Amino acid sequence: MSLRNSFSFTLLALALTACGSAPTSTTTTTPPPQTADQRAAALVAQMSETQQLQMVEGGTANDSAYNITFPRGGAGYIPGIPSLNIPGLYIADGSVGVGNGVGPATALPSSIASAAGWDTTAAYSYGQVIGTELAAYGMNVNLGGNTNLIGREPRDGRTFETKGEDPILAGKIAAAHINGIQSEHVIADIKHFSFNDQETGRTTANVIIDDRGGRESDLLAFEIGVKDGNVQSVMCSYNLTNGTWDCENPYLLTQVLKTDWSFPGFVMSDWAATHSTVNAANAGLDQEEPDQIYFSQLPTAIQNGQVQDARLQNMAQRVLRAMFEVGIFDNPQSLQPIPAAADAAIAQQVEENGAVLLQNNNNALPLSPNLTSIAIIGSRANIGVLSGGGSAQVQPVGGPAAVDGYPCPPCWAQMIWDPSSPMQAIQSLAPNATVQFNDGSSASAAANLAASSQVAIVFVHQWTSEGMDLATLNLNDPVNNIDQDALVSAVASANPNTVVVIESAGAIVMPWLSQVPAVLEAWFPGQSGGSAIADLLFGKTNPSGKLPITFPASVSQLPRPNIPQPPDGSTPFPVNYTEGFNVGYKWYDAQGLTPLFPFGFGLSYTTFSITGATLANNLSAATNPNCQVTFTVTNAGKVAGAEVAQVYLGMPANLSEPPHRLVGWQKVSLQPGASQSVTIEVEENDSSHPFSYWDTGSGSWLVGPGTYTIYLGNSDANVTTVGTFTVGS
Repeated sequence: MSLRNSFSFTLLALALTACGSAPTSTTTTTPPPQTADQRAAALVAQMSETQQLQMVEGGTANDSAYNITFPRGGAGYIPGIPSLNIPGLYIADGSVGVGNGVGPATALPSSIASAAGWDTTAAYSYGQVIGTELAAYGMNVNLGGNTNLIGREPRDGRTFETKGEDPILAGKIAAAHINGIQSEHVIADIKHFSFNDQETGRTTANVIIDDRGGRESDLLAFEIGVKDGNVQSVMCSYNLTNGTWDCENPYLLTQVLKTDWSFPGFVMSDWAATHSTVNAANAGLDQEEPDQIYFSQLPTAIQNGQVQDARLQNMAQRVLRAMFEVGIFDNPQSLQPIPAAADAAIAQQVEENGAVLLQNNNNALPLSPNLTSIAIIGSRANIGVLSGGGSAQVQPVGGPAAVDGYPCPPCWAQMIWDPSSPMQAIQSLAPNATVQFNDGSSASAAANLAASSQVAIVFVHQWTSEGMDLATLNLNDPVNNIDQDALVSAVASANPNTVVVIESAGAIVMPWLSQVPAVLEAWFPGQSGGSAIADLLFGKTNPSGKLPITFPASVSQLPRPNIPQPPDGSTPFPVNYTEGFNVGYKWYDAQGLTPLFPFGFGLSYTTFSITGATLANNLSAATNPNCQVTFTVTNAGKVAGAEVAQVYLGMPANLSEPPHRLVGWQKVSLQPGASQSVTIEVEENDSSHPFSYWDTGSGSWLVGPGTYTIYLGNSDANVTTVGTFTVGS
């Protein structure tokens, strides 16, 4: 929770003398609390150069990889300074729950599942779980906040950590996560700044992108997260941007982040992403992690005049300022058990809110509780659900259901299954059914079981991890070598009542789609995922998730059908983002491509209508320029559910923008037969700059003259025109 300026005044009562003399008054004013900046500056003024250096260098001791040890575990450590009452910084990953093996923690559904909920209130709770559990373990810096726009490269191994392909949706969800984390007096992080959109060659990839393309895509997502989230830490990435390493890139770190966005916190490097002392410090890097490889040379650089002493003071002040801002100084930590039961319930709500029903022909779902035989096939669905690998990996409460080793040499991540059995949960909702499991290793054996069952539920998966990208968007099982696409086809041929449940980081292709009546995208569903999936399949919960990422029909539709490859481990190689701001659905729309499933898409067990839309425009106003879209959402079906109404904007043709961009949305929950009037206000003063384009000549956001069109619908591919308005010169 951020500290805010507040003033308290104590006014003493006027005292009148008994002799009737003129009244006199005595007023005492309590000095206002100092701001985080003032407190940090006062503290830096008391610090020696050695103490200032301590705040900007990774912790030291003895570790086989980085010559470091961390007293509470985690990924990093900055020792405190007891003589100045400065607490230590205890740093841990946490994109989807507490990482780095700090301790058993709630394995939340993937971040992209949170984004698929299109619900910032729920996203705040998601972040709050992470912040609460980090604080319980004595950690006070979080390394979550992955906001890279993976729509550029859906094969990216870290897709599950991200918030999708649209910069406004991704930025708003990231900001909600950040606010939730920092409410627990933990410094949140947003990463990887910037354009770290593929893992292949991530330490040497040189992203080539024009300024307008960058500002209206990845950088816009970061801008929203930084401003709306009041985030206190930004992690710069391994790659280069336009020829300069990101952790010593003055345009990104000083011009964009600290000047244009007025970011007051500190920039930390990704682990071993620093390449210099002088260039990095002068470009805006404030803290080197995890060891003082380069920043140990700062005293020499200062002595030689290559780095100003004031720069070191600013670096230390930014770190301390972040600590004051989130309340680390004023709220000493108390190690305690995590609230595992309450957090597991939130994890289940997030999954049920974000799972996406992609297909439901002939109302194949929800399943009847009166079924007498059910075949459960594949993906260890008898014992658990899949999680993503890498630094975001969570050690789930209760321990893993299974560990399938290291399936991606030389990837250092293990394939871990969270302990939540879909089969057990399905059995509890169909108490009279014979529920049998087949592991899917033999397509013919799976088909035989399916043929003897009323319903077959095939669980398929696509594991991903930090440190790797997928070779294909087809389904593969790197451990058991199972052709899951062939498995689905075999089961569907044996039983027309086949339901497919997908556990994936993001988009996959589905050559078997026409063979099955129902498909549910469950993402990596977290440690309460088994129960959530069963509730969704049987209609105990009505699916309401919407895709935050486009599912392509094939990789040939991507801007880069083949992932750019490094020539070796040390030579920078170009990754050309020629698509610029046309990321995800904007690319498909601009190219006239029809994807497998469009951005914003998701079905329900009920039917909604969006009617009576009207448009009011006040964009020419000097203050609060906006447009308001008012409409009625009606649940015309027989069960309660939620719809996400989405507002898109088409800009004047002469600006060469995509056909339309998402600018607002509202998730509306309704009982059967109920209606609700909704107004979505889109404000140009918002951090998302919804009506603007980035003008490279002036280096600013501008609203161009011409005709603007407002669209309303429930996916990128299903919108109607509400109205138009014209902006003059």
